[in-house]
Amino acid sequence: MKYSRLIVRKGITRKGKEGKEMEKRSINYYTLRNIDRLPQYQHLPDDDKFALRVVGNVLPFRVNSYVIDELIDWNAIPDDPIYRLTFMHRDMLRPEQFDRMADVIRCGADRHDIEQTANAIRSALNPHPAGQLTRNVPVFEGELVPGIQHKYGDTCLVFPRNGQTCHSYCTFCFRWPQFVGTEGFKFATDESRRFQAYLNAHREVSDVLFTGGDPMVMNASNLEAYILPLLHPDFEHIRTIRIGTKSVAYWPFRYVTDPDADRVLKLFSDVVRSGKQLALMAHFTHWREIETPVAREAIRRIRSTGAVVRTQCPIVRRINDDPSVWSRMWTDQVSLGCFPYYMFVERDTGPNHYFSVPLVRATEIYAEAMRGISGLARTARGPVMSTYYGKVCIDGVAVVHGERVFALRFLRARNPAWNNRPFFARFDARARWLSDLKPAFGSERFFFEAQAHDREKRTHGFAQPSAHMNHAARPIATNGQRNGL
Repeated sequence: MKYSRLIVRKGITRKGKEGKEMEKRSINYYTLRNIDRLPQYQHLPDDDKFALRVVGNVLPFRVNSYVIDELIDWNAIPDDPIYRLTFMHRDMLRPEQFDRMADVIRCGADRHDIEQTANAIRSALNPHPAGQLTRNVPVFEGELVPGIQHKYGDTCLVFPRNGQTCHSYCTFCFRWPQFVGTEGFKFATDESRRFQAYLNAHREVSDVLFTGGDPMVMNASNLEAYILPLLHPDFEHIRTIRIGTKSVAYWPFRYVTDPDADRVLKLFSDVVRSGKQLALMAHFTHWREIETPVAREAIRRIRSTGAVVRTQCPIVRRINDDPSVWSRMWTDQVSLGCFPYYMFVERDTGPNHYFSVPLVRATEIYAEAMRGISGLARTARGPVMSTYYGKVCIDGVAVVHGERVFALRFLRARNPAWNNRPFFARFDARARWLSDLKPAFGSERFFFEAQAHDREKRTHGFAQPSAHMNHAARPIATNGQRNGL
């Protein structure tokens, strides 16, 4: 992968750390509508082209020119990890699902029939796991607050309306419903900006996470409209602003030569100068994503503003389910001044049957990767399942009283009293998610299941709010839940 490949056309230049010029680059997107214009696509086998079309009509497909030209090794497909990360594969749908959509496409059905078939398949893919639309959405002054999720007392998620897309789509992404255009699936703020009034009223919130999609697809003006109001003294209780993004991996020019790159970095500096922390929650799935000079320059420029870069991603089968990938990725990240944060378990949604690994394998990957890195890179916590009840960390496999068990604990919990509380599950070599596990030592339920069950009985089927939430912030069912979504 040579640096010279980054110089593709004349334009604005910027010198990187080593004095090499990086010219302005335009981003080109490829979807099902125009993928046939991509020269590399023409060399794919016909079966792979058809599979891309079938799966891409159910799950979102989008890739950009930087990913295609700089990150994918086209001599190594279909096993190249970045190719698998961005291009659809037949087995991402179960055989009966693939055949159903394939038959509709082969018979020349119109767009309406294709979309109806796609929606039927999508509804079976658990589109919004962990209570995202049914337990995490608060109400304020008697109404739902569009585009907010408030699961943990001190942290609130905001989904900016203009940030609900990405520079490229990851094939495994648990936020796939944001991108498919299905009514009731997408989640975003509205024009009223009621989320600001909600945050102002909830003084327990210290951290705001802008997420998506990817907020960094927004221009600087839109970013400022969401972030600058939080620097006002009315929001002095908010100490940290986080931005969840894949942009450093998929479009690092966002911070280097894009027309408003300097304005974006000034915004980051303004946040830091205000006394708040700005944390860029960067998603890196493979070490190759931070190999290019422009990605490294993007990280350097972000850090120069005083912002902190924390890194996270799940273990994804066929892409990074190898301890050496993680140890190299974490080591490279630390050398660039980033902080490894989370190793997640692939969520129970979308094509997780294709991408997930057994929990026991996840613990082995984490343990072996940790053995190969220095102390500074050991900040990554994992493997972690982000469940309805909270973030559950798998600490390992042990034998207790003669029984082989998974040792687990809550890193963050819906009920703060559960935080850091250890518990045990019977060992199951096939388990891939918390719902696959059974309590150890003869218990009928995990302690949190029993408490949640009792709480829901007292509240007529809805989870009672945690102690940190007042009545105005109580999570309630959405129309999507009542309609069976």
